[in-house]
Amino acid sequence: MDPLTSACLDALERRHLADLTLSEVSRALRALSSCYVERREKLVSGGPLSSAGKRAAFALFYGPQHFVILQKIVNAMKESGALADRAPGTLIDLGCGTGAAGAAWAVSAGIPAIQGFDRNAWAIDEAAWTYRHFQLRGRAARRDIGSANVLGADQEGRRPRGGRAVLAAYAANELEPAGREALLASLLDAHKAGDRILVVEPIARRSLPWWSKWEAAFLSAGGRADEWRFPADLPDIARRLARAAGLDPRELTARSLFL
Repeated sequence: MDPLTSACLDALERRHLADLTLSEVSRALRALSSCYVERREKLVSGGPLSSAGKRAAFALFYGPQHFVILQKIVNAMKESGALADRAPGTLIDLGCGTGAAGAAWAVSAGIPAIQGFDRNAWAIDEAAWTYRHFQLRGRAARRDIGSANVLGADQEGRRPRGGRAVLAAYAANELEPAGREALLASLLDAHKAGDRILVVEPIARRSLPWWSKWEAAFLSAGGRADEWRFPADLPDIARRLARAAGLDPRELTARSLFL
């Protein structure tokens, strides 16, 4: 692990365990894990981040996990040649959460600027902290990523130039069906305008009944679909929380779509 990432994790642990014990956060992680696996209807309402314990658990367990997974995916795609050309100047992080996934792509690919969007105020603040720590220019702001214009013209009617990197990691599945349809259309339009698009979600098909439609759309547009399995070499704080919560991540898995 590079020194900047290690320092980020140390600072993250100090911040989130300042007023909570590891035991309290591990109990919250069990509840959070149950919500993601068994009660996904709560995702749309923001239930996973409804308490300080759950927010700390998300930041200390899922954030580092998403960072590691995105870093491994980006590095694998660079090695395969899919990301071998010049890095974009800006990354758009849709449903940015704590900013971990977007920061992983930006740092791994040498993208200097980032713009995060999320609907949760706590996540926006957390993402802004993450971007600052990794010395990325940009900010996070509140926006509904399921809106029809999420990647389109600004309030003055100016359309963005193509050539950006656009990430939607662990975000599309938390939208209502109509919002997810709007997001898919926005991503396909952004690709036509010259942006490169990466979508990442969990590998379990039972929670992603919409994935096959998205996969067909990306493949039809000349993209690729991948499933990933990596050794679970999680940071120390994530491993400690997993053990305390009775979780046993043997490997890190994800599926992705890329244009």
